[in-house]
Amino acid sequence: MRIYSVDEVTGYLRELLESDSLLTDLWISGEVSNLSQSAAGHLYFTLKDEASQLRCVLFRGERLDLALENGAAVVAHGHISVYEVTGSLQFYVDLVQPEGVGILHLEFERLKAKLEEEGLFEVARKRGLPPFPQRIGVVTSPGSAVLHDITNIISRRYPLVELVLAPTPVQGDGAAEGIVEAIEALSETEGIDVVILARGGGSLEELQAFNEEKVARAIASSKAPVISGVGHDTDFTIADFVADLRAPTPSAAAELAVPHRSELESRIQSQQRALVAALGGEISQRGTELGHLTNRLRYLSPDIARYRQRIDELTKMASMRVASLLTIDREQLRSRELELGALSPIATLSRGYAQVQLSATGEVVSRVAQIHRGDAIDVRVSDGQFKGRVTTLKKGLQAWLKDFPSKKG
Repeated sequence: MRIYSVDEVTGYLRELLESDSLLTDLWISGEVSNLSQSAAGHLYFTLKDEASQLRCVLFRGERLDLALENGAAVVAHGHISVYEVTGSLQFYVDLVQPEGVGILHLEFERLKAKLEEEGLFEVARKRGLPPFPQRIGVVTSPGSAVLHDITNIISRRYPLVELVLAPTPVQGDGAAEGIVEAIEALSETEGIDVVILARGGGSLEELQAFNEEKVARAIASSKAPVISGVGHDTDFTIADFVADLRAPTPSAAAELAVPHRSELESRIQSQQRALVAALGGEISQRGTELGHLTNRLRYLSPDIARYRQRIDELTKMASMRVASLLTIDREQLRSRELELGALSPIATLSRGYAQVQLSATGEVVSRVAQIHRGDAIDVRVSDGQFKGRVTTLKKGLQAWLKDFPSKKG
């Protein structure tokens, strides 16, 4: 047989109590007695009825919407556990409401306090709406007057937008689950810029789906900002507090989701006028600056009139110099042509000389040793050529000069 320590037993009881789903989330009604407050600000009291009593503690910082006093009839929310130091059963309270408040209202206040403490209502986490949405998701009941109103208002105000309906029941059994599925489906749909969550007015019971924790968390997890248009202006739901923007009615939600085309037209016209005025002013200013710069350039520019005349004179002198040089060059060229003409073989031939070539090889004959008796030769003179054949060979200049008079005669 095993023997347990007190700490083991109280620890076991605490774990046992805190694992019970009923005892971890329950409302208890009773009369407040033995109320006291510690130096740290925690409240200790007892809830009792005709038959029993239960020790309670409400730590500082928990939600308290009324001033507790002995004898007050209240309904408290919290969980049951064991305070291991004294081994006593204790009710850890996180919310206290006056007795007589309906259970739905109690749950509303409890969930509101819980989500507010988590920061889901913080303004810092609210997302702004896109100024010009292209696709808007609508979570509401298909075929309802709410959907008809939203469609008409958006088509009239901003017909460029596309509405994507995520149909769901908005009250009764399964409504909360349907709303969650619709929001999640729109989060997975590409291009959704904003989501409108809407239904008409109703009692607290009829709006209960919008006070469910699962719906609140689905709104907080939506990829697109959510506008809550649930009920009438005086109706508030948990969805309103979590949503990025609350609208007093579904119709107001549609108006908040899109701009009005008349406002856009007016804004465009105003911006157009402002742009024209700004451009006109800018052009005028630039024109004035250009005029000042032109005058300044004219003032600072040198007087080039005298330089133009000087350029004309220099041009004329250059032309004359070039003409003179061309004349000299032409005369020198003519002199060179005459010198070359005198040395030309054709000129030599015109003076009675001839050019002799061997017909067989084309070799020019300049010596007697190059030819033999009987060789065919080509003889070129100043006005043509003729063929001949060698019959006599004489060597030496004296032999040629001896025959020259007779050749000439």
